[in-house]
Amino acid sequence: MRKFLAPALALLFIALATPGYADPAQRLNVPRDQWLSPAQISEKLTAQGYKVTEIETDDGAYEVDLIDKNGTRIETHVHPATGELLIGYDD
Repeated sequence: MRKFLAPALALLFIALATPGYADPAQRLNVPRDQWLSPAQISEKLTAQGYKVTEIETDDGAYEVDLIDKNGTRIETHVHPATGELLIGYDD
């Protein structure tokens, strides 16, 4: 039993030290007046080769439904001020 205790405790400490995306303290805190408009977000993503099908606000970011160049549907979050894709933001 002792040989399993140290690795289990190590994993527990790592899990506690790793920030979670669902933690409200980890949410983006971008003032609303600095947000790009949905049209600007759509333009940026279209320029990157995505087809935007829906944009809405969610947890301090834009939630965007996209279709990539291969036809794969993607639901992701986008930084409201930069238009950067936030992979894993709300997982």
